[in-house]
Amino acid sequence: MLRAARLDADHRSDEAAARGQAIDGIAEERSLEDDVVRGERAVADENLRRERAEHARVLSRLLPLERGKTDRHLLTERARSDDALSHRDDFLSIVSHDLRNLLSGIVLSTELLVSDGSAHDEEGGPAVAAARIRRYAARMSRLINDLVDVASIESGKLATTPQRSDAGALLVETVEMFQPVASERGISIELEVAERSLPAEFDQERLLQVLSNLVSNSIKFTAPGGRIRVCGERAGGELRFSVSDTGPGIPRDLLELVFERFWQASEKDRRGLGLGLYICKSIVEAHGGRIWVESRLGEGSTFHFTIPDRASSLSPLVNAPPGELGSV
Repeated sequence: MLRAARLDADHRSDEAAARGQAIDGIAEERSLEDDVVRGERAVADENLRRERAEHARVLSRLLPLERGKTDRHLLTERARSDDALSHRDDFLSIVSHDLRNLLSGIVLSTELLVSDGSAHDEEGGPAVAAARIRRYAARMSRLINDLVDVASIESGKLATTPQRSDAGALLVETVEMFQPVASERGISIELEVAERSLPAEFDQERLLQVLSNLVSNSIKFTAPGGRIRVCGERAGGELRFSVSDTGPGIPRDLLELVFERFWQASEKDRRGLGLGLYICKSIVEAHGGRIWVESRLGEGSTFHFTIPDRASSLSPLVNAPPGELGSV
């Protein structure tokens, strides 16, 4: 029994020693693995540090560029804002000046109507004063209409209602409308139309507004004894119109500027707000056409504009107003 107990004790001792060796092996293996993990962590930390440092260098280079871009954008917006404010101030100044002058004329003419007979005789009588009031009121109405049109254009709501009309008859109407004014200033106005009738699809009131602006400008800048020619023809799938005058002409470097808002021939020119040609351009473009000017100093100017000929296949309009189409 003693021998058996000793053998059993020796066996248990051998097993414990084996287990101790296994535990030591595991501990050693764990130690090696911990060393590997610590090495990998150190490498990962170093890589992360390098990446962060590289990102910081990239950001340090990009940040000035982004700041510069933002500063340029802000300066551009500031310049646009300053320009808009300047235009607004100029615009308000011009409008106030024109409206004040027109109202003063109306007030003066009204006072003449209610004054005594001697004043009537000196100023030409009530009929002249009433005609003056009517003329001033018409100019104020035209000024207000221009302001409304500009507001519609800026908001993208300029209304056009194309319908089948006769452009030839419209040209005749325009020339007849301005014939008395031109004659009073000693200016001859002629109409040249290739065809008696020019049926097309367009907004008659808007196109009349364009022609009226162009003819009115020609009369404004043409000296007595000068000549204005209004033309219309069908060519190349378009209706082409032109208004020529024998005025002073426009410098070459200003030919593109004449269609800008508030453009004036000179800083001292106060014969309008400088909105007429801007409105003309917007109306023509709303019809899908284009407008431009050709001019030489001392030789006059010719304003051209076109609209698509969407009704070229239509037959001539019935009941078109008769008249001499050639020279009026």
